[in-house]
Amino acid sequence: MMSFKISALRKKEAIMGYLFASPWLLGFSIFSVYAIISVIYYSFTDFNLFTKPNFVGFSNYVELFKFDALFPISLYNTAYYALFSVPLGIIVAFLLAELLNQEVRGLAFFRTIFYLPSIVPAVASSILWLWILNPNFGILNMFLSMLHLPTPLWLGSPEWAKPSLIIMSLWGVGGTMIIFLAGLQDVPQELYESAELDGAGILAKFMHITIPMMSPTLLYSLVMGIIGSFQVFTQAFIMTAGGPANSTLFYVLYLYRNAFQYFKMGYASAQALILLGIVLVLTLIVLGTSKKWVYYMGGT
Repeated sequence: MMSFKISALRKKEAIMGYLFASPWLLGFSIFSVYAIISVIYYSFTDFNLFTKPNFVGFSNYVELFKFDALFPISLYNTAYYALFSVPLGIIVAFLLAELLNQEVRGLAFFRTIFYLPSIVPAVASSILWLWILNPNFGILNMFLSMLHLPTPLWLGSPEWAKPSLIIMSLWGVGGTMIIFLAGLQDVPQELYESAELDGAGILAKFMHITIPMMSPTLLYSLVMGIIGSFQVFTQAFIMTAGGPANSTLFYVLYLYRNAFQYFKMGYASAQALILLGIVLVLTLIVLGTSKKWVYYMGGT
């Protein structure tokens, strides 16, 4: 009798739990599961939102890889951006976290100042950087001219457009910096004290204690950075519209054009799946190699 009551109670608790979770489950089913299934289906169709999808097999993929001249350009631009913005962002965020982990006066103020740019809306940041990078009256070129250095056209030049957006990406490393700062504060101080007793210097402690102890956090930041960099869109959409000469036509921006300007939803769905595959492969490679350089407490 008692076991029956316990069973009934657990069943009631399970029902209540599912009821409370149902809004999230419903949203996840509609906006994630259904959306993914739809993208897979539409990638094999000719679909423009206004007519019934027409099944075309692998035609969208064949056109992307064989006939679309902008597809490799958008892929190259995105890979270029990811290759430089991700490591630079991690390095800058890590160094800032190291500086802000020191005991100095006004530490809370400096932490706030470095973190604030990361919470500025992307549109506002883009407008601000349009002024900073303006080749005629932008503050960056004014500073370079004072130092008698070359003043590039920045966003107006195909050679400098991508580097401009990479420099801009460093503006928002505050979120990653906070994660690194939290990780640094969890590093046991006894390790540094023991290293000092053995005569280790600053560089030795950084390389043999800080880096290994922070490696799980670095792994997380690397994976998230790769995923985020392959989805860069807002800055290019607002600041350059993919120009000049398609030098900032990033993958997601080109996907957006096909989907919402040319209404080639089937074609854009194929692009989305290819992007998913690229990000998945890169993530698996990073996770697969992490056993060689990521250290976890306890040696596991």
